Amino acid sequence: MLKVITVAVERVSMYGWRSRLGLILPSSNTTNEPEFYNHLPDGMSLHTARMRLENANAKALEDMANEVERCTDLLATADVDAIAYGCTTGSLVKGAGYDEEIETRIEDRAGVPAVATAASIKRAFDALNLRSLAIATPYIQDLNEREERFLQEAGYEVVDLQGLELEANSAIGDRTPETTYRQARMLNHGDADGVFISCTNYRTFEIVEQLETDLDKPVVTSNQATLWDALQTVGVEPDLPLGRLFEC
Repeated sequence: MLKVITVAVERVSMYGWRSRLGLILPSSNTTNEPEFYNHLPDGMSLHTARMRLENANAKALEDMANEVERCTDLLATADVDAIAYGCTTGSLVKGAGYDEEIETRIEDRAGVPAVATAASIKRAFDALNLRSLAIATPYIQDLNEREERFLQEAGYEVVDLQGLELEANSAIGDRTPETTYRQARMLNHGDADGVFISCTNYRTFEIVEQLETDLDKPVVTSNQATLWDALQTVGVEPDLPLGRLFEC
């Protein structure tokens, strides 16, 4: 007698069987996805939606956020377990509380937890007990001033902040990790508890651990903090070579 055996297809055989992470990011960002793709723990998958952005300035970043709900709706159809808003200045451009507002907008729309980079970096600073910071950015002066004010209002001391004055977001993505490293080394970081490298389109993953060794200080970067926060949110224990933050 011929027996027919039915094999159930379970989620374990699919991409994201452990967890699916949604990522909302600027359309011109060419760094966030590759850094996440190359470091996601086994069993996790990444699913993205993009908001139009060409230039990193305050008006463009504020206009970009009008697409949050559209991107959230698209990611919700992929049955993601959490959504990250991958833009630092884009989640602080309107000042204190704007990062939490972005998270709430996403959570209310998708019904899953959300993290926004500006909120993630503060959680990372607190996990590492960092109260004073030396900061490297690729931004124009206006965005540097907004970020400094945002962090100061959150209770952090900014001992130094240096930017590259790049407005075209594609130009930020074209910078090499060596550029990031050298900029961070040039900061006046002697009195700082740690170093922060801002911007999700600025490559950092290759140099975080070397920079921590050379500076003998914790280093937090936008993508590193966002990924760490997202993994905490979905309950996946990370084991990644991305600095002291991932040892917390």
